[in-house]
Amino acid sequence: MSKILLVEDDERLASLVQTFLQQHGFDVRLVNHGLAVEATCREFQPDLVVLDLMLPGLDGFAVCRAIRPWYKLPILMLTAKQSDIDQVLGLELGADDYVIKPVEPRVLLARIHALLRRSQPASTADANSLEFGKLQLSQAAREAYFDGALVELTSYEFDLLWMLAKHAGQTVRREAIHKQIIGREYDGLDRTVDVRVSHLRRKLGDNADTPFRIKTVWGKGYLFVADAWN
Repeated sequence: MSKILLVEDDERLASLVQTFLQQHGFDVRLVNHGLAVEATCREFQPDLVVLDLMLPGLDGFAVCRAIRPWYKLPILMLTAKQSDIDQVLGLELGADDYVIKPVEPRVLLARIHALLRRSQPASTADANSLEFGKLQLSQAAREAYFDGALVELTSYEFDLLWMLAKHAGQTVRREAIHKQIIGREYDGLDRTVDVRVSHLRRKLGDNADTPFRIKTVWGKGYLFVADAWN
């Protein structure tokens, strides 16, 4: 039974979401104050955190900033705002995905299942590794090493890097990334993938202005350059 930490201060909504998720087989712990999240997260050790943006004490952005350095499993952010700024900021701070309120239960459930699938260790049959100069990737361990040092990646970031590396030298279309990694169709506006690619570039020493390791192919997608990791 997967464990979910639900962080929501709207009592009615929190109760409805908690009941719905429990009915679908999840062990759900509820927190309604931002200052209580980190301690509860360390004690409960959830497989996923559903985090509201507007909270008393600490807002969702501050909570995400506080727990992301040590909590490596998925964070799904809830926001009542449709502003791109809110969505991108949440992703920059380490959220893996977001759902806009009012929450459609089936959409929330689908996003949770998609995030949990990505965070599961690979089966023995799928175990594999890739190496490009100073970059080594292990699908079994879900780890990336660059120049001998472990690169701290979220589950989402590792899956994205693995997908790009598996197709080294080929343009991977943004639509394919959305479908395989995020689990939904690309709507032409969602910037989740763009933000994640910028994270990978920063963590892997790529040039933000003129990237040479993970290149943008304008209007199409991204290109992992196999010989750029020495």
